[in-house]
Amino acid sequence: QLVYPHDFRLTEKEKTSICYLSFPDSYSGGLGDTQFSFRLRQAGGSRSSLFQDDGRYNREAPLTLQREAAHYFGYVYFRQVKDSSMRRGYFQKSLVLVSRLPYVNLFQCLLQLIAPEYFDKLEPCLEAVCNEIDQWPPPVPGQTLNLPVMGVVIQVRIPSRVDKPGSSPVKQCNQENLLPAPLVLPSVHELDLFRCFQPVLIHIQMLWELMLLGEPMVVMAPSPTVSSEMVLALTSCLAPLRYCCDFRPYFTIHDSEFKEYTTRTQAPPSILVGVTNPFFIKTLQHWPHILRVGELRMSGELPKQVKVKKLAKLKTLDTKPGIYTSYKTFLHKDKTLIKRLLKGIQRKRPSEVQSALLRRHLLELTQSFIIPLEHYMASLMPLQRAITPWKNPPQIRPFCQEDFMKSLEHAGPQLTCVLKGDWLGLYRRFFKSPNFDGWFRQRHREMTQKLEALHLEAICEADIVAWMKDKSEVEIVDLVLKLREKLVRARCQHLPVREETLHRVSLYIDTIIGSLPEDLQAVLQH
Repeated sequence: QLVYPHDFRLTEKEKTSICYLSFPDSYSGGLGDTQFSFRLRQAGGSRSSLFQDDGRYNREAPLTLQREAAHYFGYVYFRQVKDSSMRRGYFQKSLVLVSRLPYVNLFQCLLQLIAPEYFDKLEPCLEAVCNEIDQWPPPVPGQTLNLPVMGVVIQVRIPSRVDKPGSSPVKQCNQENLLPAPLVLPSVHELDLFRCFQPVLIHIQMLWELMLLGEPMVVMAPSPTVSSEMVLALTSCLAPLRYCCDFRPYFTIHDSEFKEYTTRTQAPPSILVGVTNPFFIKTLQHWPHILRVGELRMSGELPKQVKVKKLAKLKTLDTKPGIYTSYKTFLHKDKTLIKRLLKGIQRKRPSEVQSALLRRHLLELTQSFIIPLEHYMASLMPLQRAITPWKNPPQIRPFCQEDFMKSLEHAGPQLTCVLKGDWLGLYRRFFKSPNFDGWFRQRHREMTQKLEALHLEAICEADIVAWMKDKSEVEIVDLVLKLREKLVRARCQHLPVREETLHRVSLYIDTIIGSLPEDLQAVLQH
């Protein structure tokens, strides 16, 4: 009905998808307001972003919070109320905020402020809100921002890659005495994990493994809210490791990829899908892992835990909650975690404390798994003394899975994790997953950039005049061109090099050019 700002370009296909994803797709008798989120593949490849600082933001933000290049997130506020003046007897409308940023808490909080006003006052309200949002500063990792909107100031800290994993958000202490007092959000993106995982707490180990291995999985939920929260909670299980598979917090039968996911002629893709329409029980029966959950209700005792069941039992539309899979976990269950959470329920411990316990456990599990990989990867880096100024930097040695497996005997996860089980089997399976591929590419890119940076430092320390003494003009011109190329690459890729080093390399180039005959100087300076 309305897109704001008006100049924001969406393709017709994207508009149609957003419309379908903005409403519950199965009968929803509940009246009132609900909020949920979805993730949408961008049509026609990646387009240039409205933001000029994509590179800087993505370099400084945690991997799990980077701006998406080829997907949009949609944050939905849906209202359904009785209205006899409407043809169907109901007023049904959704306000959707579309962004490339996975800031689920911030944007849902923003919608809680805007949507009720919008349903009342319509377009003028959106115009006023967009004018305010236009004045907001860009999200800079590590900074606390004060974001004024509709007479309220939302205060939130943007996480940074240098934050210590698992540390609680830095207390926000801006000196200005803001009046009215700001609405402080403890996190831009972290969900209430304990609430989301209530029915599956005893299976948290299995779910973590399925996420780590990038296994195809369906979450069947009674509403888009439960579906999207569960999917986002599952993808966050691996932090600080990035979940590199595709995921759809809410997916409908109208989606353009519906045929792709429901075909039985090929194996299901590595994707995590959240659905609510009972029709999916039939069409996704061939998927290897299906999690069926009911409404999430917070209560004083441990909610009924779902059971692991055979896939063959997933037949009827009134299928009971459960994890339908034949998967056998590689690691044994951590009974101490369950006991601590149970004790917390008995002592009426606040949900955010329980969530912090759960998050800490998952973080330590992921770190125990990843640290041996990080150590092995670091051992593939050439020694600093092998980097000489006038030769190309040496190559990073290839990753050999068997060598890594041998290294586990003395530097494996058993050093930091009490969990017993088949860690070797888990690593072997992980090597075949998109998550390993994503982690390896990221690390390899960072190491290559580090080598480039060290090479530039080595060039700075070298005696260039002595090197030039017995060199021909062709060799000297070749060096100038190579150094220039290195400088351009260092600036474009934002290599981890000091500004002083880049300045010195620049001066080197000028010195070399100055030593050449005038005709060559003119060509090189041109």
